[in-house]
Amino acid sequence: MDIVYTIWLRNVKRYLRSKSRIAGSLGMPLFFMLVLGFGLNSIVRIPGMEEGYLEFIIPGIVAMSVLFTSVFSGIQIIWDKQFGFLKETLVAPVSRLEIMIGQTLGGATTAVIQGLILMVFALFIGLKPAGIAGFLVAIGFMALIGVTFTAFGIAIASRMEDMHGFQLIMNFVIFPIFGLSGALFPIASLPDWIRPLTLADPLTYGVEGIRYGLSGTAQIHPLASLAVMAGCAVLMTVIGAYLFRKIRM
Repeated sequence: MDIVYTIWLRNVKRYLRSKSRIAGSLGMPLFFMLVLGFGLNSIVRIPGMEEGYLEFIIPGIVAMSVLFTSVFSGIQIIWDKQFGFLKETLVAPVSRLEIMIGQTLGGATTAVIQGLILMVFALFIGLKPAGIAGFLVAIGFMALIGVTFTAFGIAIASRMEDMHGFQLIMNFVIFPIFGLSGALFPIASLPDWIRPLTLADPLTYGVEGIRYGLSGTAQIHPLASLAVMAGCAVLMTVIGAYLFRKIRM
């Protein structure tokens, strides 16, 4: 467990020391939250819900921030490959599984911190949380999203050598994941042909879990969301660990 803690601590310290990275990662979520939230709040009404559009999209924007931060944590693997740190780690007498878990937990932790910053900011622009328990529920779902998509990013990065190629592939993958998640629109209003795609998207359940924690309402039962996200977190960790073990030095 020492190696897991060491790698986790390394990732968290690198994140906290990079003020530009924190500020840059907040740019797009804040743009969506402020421009879409305030711009459409007075003209968009969510069918069957009392909350305004701003309150509706805040959980989705928080999930987006966690998604982007966690997925791009995988780029650390390629960075470490290029600078030789990963090779030095892999030749050490430690398990590759421990290394991968440390990387996953580190990336998930930084993603949750990013989401917490947005949640605190949202308190000042109109978020009315259901209570402390709801905040803890939202944080739990943020952690599951972080683990799932950090492991996903590591799995992809384990098979790549080019940092720019990783970024292009991730952009190609994560924008549909976010777009289909119901973060910006209610699932019930979707056409019949696209609803199955939304329900097949694991981020959908993370968004609805966060929404339930922050507002007390959700379009998917929170226990179903918890079961799906927990299963995805375990599955992606197993896949990521398998592909990470196949890295050649």
